[in-house]
Order: sequence, then structure tokens, then C-alpha cells
Amino acid sequence: MLCMTTYDRSYVDECRSKIASQVSAYRALASTARVTGAERSEFDSALEAFEPVFFNNMVLALDNYFVHRSRTLELKDGNPLNEVRVLCNSMTSNDGIVAADKQIKLNPTTSVLRHQVGDRIELSEQDFVQVSEAFFAEIESKFV
Repeated sequence: MLCMTTYDRSYVDECRSKIASQVSAYRALASTARVTGAERSEFDSALEAFEPVFFNNMVLALDNYFVHRSRTLELKDGNPLNEVRVLCNSMTSNDGIVAADKQIKLNPTTSVLRHQVGDRIELSEQDFVQVSEAFFAEIESKFV
């Protein structure tokens, strides 16, 4: 596929809706489980272990919707598109540990999630919501 320099508003809205739907499904699961007693503790532990697995994969899904975006338009200044790219590359090629990208100037103090090289990537729901909102805002400002 060729490099994408624009995305239709309807496509971006559809992708945003898909992401929101998946986050909503996670929230429904987390809030509607009715477990009591000792089983409650087991459920909480299972949900706590599941959360970073789910939201790490959500970052991969988010990036995949726009995987052919122009790197020239994306720039390499450490913006949220870069941050998602670094997270995805680190998860798929560096065993979930943030790896340096010599082409991207990702600064932990100005990035959305403030990850540093060497940090393990374990996103919470809140982390994912923050980075996905910033990602969509950047897509809309550069590609719509």
C-alpha cells in the first residue's frame, strides 16, 4: 500500500468509534463482574493482570488503523504519533521494553506517557485513553 497523506474524516471517526467501543467493553467487564468473598480477590488479581495485556494490544490495534501514515507528515519530533510508533516497535521487537529510536526525538518529559528507554510497557486503561486521545488529535491535525 502506498503512503497515506490524508485520511477521510469518516474513516478517522470510524476508527475512533471502534477504539471507544473496545474500551467500553473492557469497562463493562470490569464493572459488571459480580464476585464476592475470596473469589473477589481472585477476580481483581485476574483483571489487574489482564489490563496491561489488553491495553498494550489496543495500542497495536490503534497504530494498525493508520500504519501507512506518511512519516514525512508525522514528523520525528516526539509527538503522540511517534510515541505510539515507538511503543508498538518496542512491544513487537524488544519484548515490551521501550527501545530507543534513533530517528525519533521522543522526550520522556514531554511525551504523553513519560516512558523512558528501558521501561517495561504495561499500559493501564487510563494510559491508553490518554495516548489514544492524543494520537487521534495528532492524526486529525496532520492528516484530515
